[in-house]
Amino acid sequence: MSEQLVYDAGGPLGVTGEPGGRVYTAAMPVRWSDQDLYHHVNHARMITLIEEARIPWLFEEGLPTATLVTGAVMTDLSVKYRGQIKHADGPIRVRMWCEKVGGALFVARHQVRARTTADSEPAAVDCTATIAAFDLATQRPRRLTREERGYLLEFRHEDRT
Repeated sequence: MSEQLVYDAGGPLGVTGEPGGRVYTAAMPVRWSDQDLYHHVNHARMITLIEEARIPWLFEEGLPTATLVTGAVMTDLSVKYRGQIKHADGPIRVRMWCEKVGGALFVARHQVRARTTADSEPAAVDCTATIAAFDLATQRPRRLTREERGYLLEFRHEDRT
């Protein structure tokens, strides 16, 4: 990732904070085609942008949670829109952490802000996703491994605004 991209994203990217309170921030480009007739990012595209932002946080090779690539299912998704995101707001910043880490699932929190919106300002989009580890062979949930759980706990902290 270049220094220019970090500057253009309006803030630091990647992992920030100390274990037990870390945040992962990804920059996502907004394409012209992501907009609807009202010129803000369409709901389905926003969910896709959030999903794509989650990849470098959880699924890239070398991460303890990369094993979830072979089996993870979304069990719940909640999206609250508190503002608009438009094409000109990109690249958007998606800040992510865990609200809960259980035996087989975790609740990931996502906040989406325009490039020019400070982290101290309210997010335009606030999303929680409950994700369960899943064994495709047995078609049943599985327990998180010690390594997966340990990594997720580094991002576990109380509700942030």
